[in-house]
This record gives sequence, structure tokens and C-alpha cells, in this order.
Amino acid sequence: MILLASKSPRRRELLAQIGVAFEVCESDAEELTGAGCEPLAIVTENAKRKALAVAKLHPNVPVLGADTVVSLEGEIFGKPRDEAEAKKMLRALSGRDHLVTTGLALAVRGELYTTAATTRVYFDKLTEEEIAAYVASGEPLDKAGAYGIQGRAAAFIPRIEGSYTNVVGLPLNTLRTLARSAGVSL
Repeated sequence: MILLASKSPRRRELLAQIGVAFEVCESDAEELTGAGCEPLAIVTENAKRKALAVAKLHPNVPVLGADTVVSLEGEIFGKPRDEAEAKKMLRALSGRDHLVTTGLALAVRGELYTTAATTRVYFDKLTEEEIAAYVASGEPLDKAGAYGIQGRAAAFIPRIEGSYTNVVGLPLNTLRTLARSAGVSL
């Protein structure tokens, strides 16, 4: 069994999908924001902080921390604060490709194992009407980059290069490899 140091329902769904025995233990670790940092550095550091905060409370159970960001030409797109910011993000992504990077940290018996995955996502050109309707659905408001590939935004994405589950929020193959290197059975 592992502890998931995340409140993300999508991460819970992905772990359940592959049969991982886990419990959620949300982390209260302070997260870095995108200002002046590379996406890989941000997600790796945030994943470490989440895993270590929970591992302090549960040192005998493997703890998984994860963090995902969307980036476009070096600009980090986190979760939008409101509908206006969601629309702005979607306009920026429209007709372009961007990167989704997830950092993973696994705290096991006092050791910390880390890795990350990056996926390139291609967006079709969106109309103002499509953006407004999508934002009005409420779906983009709790997701990095203001979209969920596993939801309605799937219709906007003609292709990706890399892990689909990474874009959802937890790169399962990368996690499997990390768990193996840490001696943790999923």
C-alpha cells in the first residue's frame, strides 16, 4: 500500500485504474509557483515537498507526491483563478502546441526517489464561442492550463507526443518505473 499526497481526483482514478492499493493523505506543503523557474524544476520540487510532508507523519509507508504544470514557451499555466483567466489561457493555447510536465517523488524508508515526464500536446484553433462554452461548463476551472484532456477538451486535441496519463496528471508508466527503482510494488 502507498499513501497519495495529493487531493487530485484524477490521480486517485488513475491509481485505481491500475489496481494500486492506496490511501489519500493530503499534503499541506507550500508549493512553488511558476515565477522564474523551469517547469521541470517546479514540478520536481513540489512533488518532493508533498511526499516529504506526508512521509514525516507516516515514515513506514511509501508516500507518492506529484505535481503537474502546463507550459507554453516557458510560461507556466497553473489552475486558473477565474473564468477570465481560463479564457485567456485557452486563447493562448489555441492553435499551438505546449508541454505538460509532471514531477513524481516517492518517499520510501527515509529515501527519496524522483523523476518526471513531459508530454507535448497539440491544440486545434478554437473559436471564441468554443472557448466561452467550454469555460461555462466549469470543467477548466480546477485544471492546470484550464483544460482536461480526459473531458470535453479531448475534442480540441488532435494529437499528443508522450504519455496520455501524464496529461491527465499521473504518468503511470513513469510511476511504475520509479516504484520499481524504489523497491515498491504497485
